[in-house]
Formats: sequence, C-alpha cells, structure tokens
Amino acid sequence: MMSNSADAAATVTAGHITGIGGVLFKAKDPKALSAWYGEMLGLPLQPWGGAKLRYDAPNHPPAMAWNAFPSDTTHFAPSTGDFMINYGVDDMDALLAKLRAKGVEILDQQDDQMFGRFAWILDPEGNKIELWEPKR
Repeated sequence: MMSNSADAAATVTAGHITGIGGVLFKAKDPKALSAWYGEMLGLPLQPWGGAKLRYDAPNHPPAMAWNAFPSDTTHFAPSTGDFMINYGVDDMDALLAKLRAKGVEILDQQDDQMFGRFAWILDPEGNKIELWEPKR
C-alpha cells in the first residue's frame, strides 16, 4: 500500500515545476555583492561566482515558499526592488549578533507563532533580505 505522498507522486504527469533551481538577478557590482553575501551571511561561494545552497542542509525546511505580492505592497520597503529573497538560517541570534558586529542594520525582527523567527536587512545594493529561522 502506498502512502498519500506516494499516491500523489504517482498521479502527477510529466512537465511541471519541481522546485527552484536558482535565484538569478542583476547587480551593479556582482563580485562585491557576492563577497558581501559570503562574508555577512556565510553563503558558500563557488569558483563560478555564485553559491550553492542545499535543501538537505541540517535544520532546513524540506520545502520552499513561493508567493506573488500585489504591485503596491510595502512589504519590500525600504527597498525599491521588485523581489525579496528569504534565506533560511540555523541560528537567528548568532547570525544577527554577527551582522550587528559588522555594522549591518537590522531593519526589523519578529517572532511568528506559526512559522518561526524573521529579521530583515538590506544588502549593499539596497535589496531587502528576509532571514527566517523556521519554528522547530
């Protein structure tokens, strides 16, 4: 007997999205911005210039959220960008302490009863970043 998830997988037809394969975006100074993400957020930079993040990292949720916001949302402010990337973190307190020590301004922090802990910062090019420590 198959489980519900196995039943669902068996009924899905070919030709559909299976997940996010990458996040690609323009930057004024890609090398400097990549270096900042490596230094400040610990992204494991690769020789090709980007980072490889694994879904199966310890304590990382097994799924990724995808959500379109209305064009007049203020959720991304003060950034004027059309997107915001949410990064899962393993220890919010440790990361925020590291960021503060390096002079990164924490825009806001919240504890969410359902989803976990959140904090927001800006990268050097003004892109708002959402940090998320999932509820355990």
